[in-house]
Amino acid sequence: MEVLYASCVGFLVASGIYLILRARTFPVVLGLIMLSYAVNLFLFSAGRLTINKAAVLGIGSEYADPLPQALVLTAIVIGFAMTAFVVILAIRGRADLGNDHVDGHMVKKNKEQK
Repeated sequence: MEVLYASCVGFLVASGIYLILRARTFPVVLGLIMLSYAVNLFLFSAGRLTINKAAVLGIGSEYADPLPQALVLTAIVIGFAMTAFVVILAIRGRADLGNDHVDGHMVKKNKEQK
């Protein structure tokens, strides 16, 4: 199970880095989302992968660590806010520049326009 979990995190990181290096804003936003999912999975695995254990104390002698669960919940909220902010920046950049290139260079649609 650990190998599958680690390969999923690795795949998300690799896909996220690939998409972040693209020249358009939408793939960059998707890459940031994939990286945030990978970080969430990594934080969740920091509490050790346990099956059928209680999340709070008092139910049994064995329990899962609640701190990684709280960190992941906080990271999800922060990731959602950052995604909304980056999408608004992308929309504003598209409106101001007329294209969605990350480098900010204006692409002329016709050679006649100058």
